[in-house]
Amino acid sequence: MKFVRLKATFGAGCFWHVEDLLYKTKGVKSTAVGYIGGQLPNPTYEEVCTDRTGHAEAVQVEFDPSEITFAELLDVFWNNHNPTTLNRQGPDIGNQYRSAIFYHDEEQKNIAEKSKQNLEQSGKYKESIVTEIIPAPSFYKAEEYHQKYFKKQGFS
Repeated sequence: MKFVRLKATFGAGCFWHVEDLLYKTKGVKSTAVGYIGGQLPNPTYEEVCTDRTGHAEAVQVEFDPSEITFAELLDVFWNNHNPTTLNRQGPDIGNQYRSAIFYHDEEQKNIAEKSKQNLEQSGKYKESIVTEIIPAPSFYKAEEYHQKYFKKQGFS
């Protein structure tokens, strides 16, 4: 029997919190925090924090579509950050904290766009949703000390 694992990549502010939420989600098989969407190859955390690389802090997950769908992952994404704040989540400010869905194929793109449209029409937010929906470029895994950070610190 062949096991299928698909990738999904989300930016929703500081990647530590986002990874912790997704890691605990049934059907998610692995998580990695890293940088995506910028111009600098293999950036470091310090470089991304300058707000000049164009990279977002993001979480890339592998998930089992027989246990959780991409649409259900989007529900976790939408419900755990504010998609109406441009380049900001809570106290974190800068384009590295932007809200973004980095899709891996046309099906993910279509599901993400429909999901965003449904959320906009729901009236949940008074402000416009600023979440980017863009093709997933190269994902650069963050330094090891960032991986499962909350778990390592005993917060999870």
